[in-house]
Amino acid sequence: MLWNDALADVAVMECVSAPVEVTGVEYDSRRVGRGDVFVAMRGGVADGNRFIEQAIAQGAAAVVTDSRKSCEALRRDHAEVGVALVERGRRALAGIAANVLGHPERTLKVSSVTGTNGKTTTAFLLEQMLRSVGRKCVLIGTIETHVGDEVRASEHTTPEASDLLRIFADGVMAGATEAVMEMSSHALEQERVWGVPVDVGIFTNLTQDHLDYHGTMESYFAAKARLFEGVGAAPPRVAVINLDDAAGERLLGIAARSQVLGYGMEGRGEFCAEGVTMRAGETRFVMKTPVGEVEMRSPLTGLVNVYNLLAASAAAWARGLTLEQIAVGASAGAQVPGRFQVVPAGDTGITVVVDYAHTDDALRNLIALARKLVKERGGRVITLFGCGGDRDKTKRPRMGRAAGEGSDLVVLTSDNPRNEEPMTIIEEALAGVKETGTTCIVEEDRAGAIEIAIRAARAGDIVLIAGKGHEKVQILSDGTVPFDDVAVAAGVLKEIG
Repeated sequence: MLWNDALADVAVMECVSAPVEVTGVEYDSRRVGRGDVFVAMRGGVADGNRFIEQAIAQGAAAVVTDSRKSCEALRRDHAEVGVALVERGRRALAGIAANVLGHPERTLKVSSVTGTNGKTTTAFLLEQMLRSVGRKCVLIGTIETHVGDEVRASEHTTPEASDLLRIFADGVMAGATEAVMEMSSHALEQERVWGVPVDVGIFTNLTQDHLDYHGTMESYFAAKARLFEGVGAAPPRVAVINLDDAAGERLLGIAARSQVLGYGMEGRGEFCAEGVTMRAGETRFVMKTPVGEVEMRSPLTGLVNVYNLLAASAAAWARGLTLEQIAVGASAGAQVPGRFQVVPAGDTGITVVVDYAHTDDALRNLIALARKLVKERGGRVITLFGCGGDRDKTKRPRMGRAAGEGSDLVVLTSDNPRNEEPMTIIEEALAGVKETGTTCIVEEDRAGAIEIAIRAARAGDIVLIAGKGHEKVQILSDGTVPFDDVAVAAGVLKEIG
């Protein structure tokens, strides 16, 4: 593709139209190859303009920069290279990538999920429903990426625009017609999804998280709301919104240009659940909709998963599935790693669950579900958790209170301390546990803490290992080390026999 064609519909302040062919686009200079466009942009941590010379040495045919100084240097020193000066690097990255890749985002019907909790499970459920009627899908989210039947690792919940569009292009090549993706507040704020036309937008809920980045809950809400305003594209055709959440009510006005499908409990919204019954491994309810009602059954457990099922069902209906098809798709249950994942415990009589709950709201919901499951057998709830380093500190005592209020025993440990001292983080969470008077054992070493929690359990108890879920590493100040809650718990259970 000619350099000028790659810039079609991209907002450019100045341009040097060197007669060059471009074959790809990269924002990471280490990945630049011959014929690529290198988009050099200033970020929160690094400035890509520092790596322009490296990119050219590796074969970059053109450079896009958000620095006038870099633009002038390129015009002076590299007449052979196409140059464009832009105000917003991420928007340019998205536009150029879409042009070079042939606009795969226009071929796929995109359904996007945002919210604090439930994004991953809702996305998995919606993909499962779509696949159950024979539609090929792309799935992009926190745990993994699906391109048709291929499963890939996910580095970020929502990738940078060029990476996202490459996945879309691979999906189109594989015959996909649908894309289901999580849109994080960071990605919406940073415009990593610029120009992606969302057909169905889904909002799950809003609870305190990521204030280390957004600063205030109002800014956090505003970032989530951008999905329903449209980020460089029209607003979603359909907005699926949780009406039982206060933030969902606020979104109704913002989503006024979309067809709104609200969901909730007992008559709230177009898709609502009534007569919910649940036990371990099964949830049943009647889903009432604008076109009738249907019996829903799922192996997923807990009230939070009723909400996830309602959200996915409303989105699937918006994508053309019948109620009967939705019920069949839901009945298989989405196997989501690290979301209420039960670790086989043999004949011990105890239940061990690994879950990603890492906010006070998610932890409270998890513990409430565990309490219901052990009620009939007179068991106890033992909760292990930690709080991440270099993240919102204000939620640490809140998580401690949530754990202490619902549990019979709390084991407090480390969870990705990053550049903070683990014991400093633990002390801040411990303050919340102490307010409840619940017995708490502190063990900084997470593997040791898991062993303590499981060995403290007796038949009929449930042990919740919260915070990391699907993650396979522990992030420390001096690097990343392999760590898998499921594997560690399984090893302890095997020793117990």
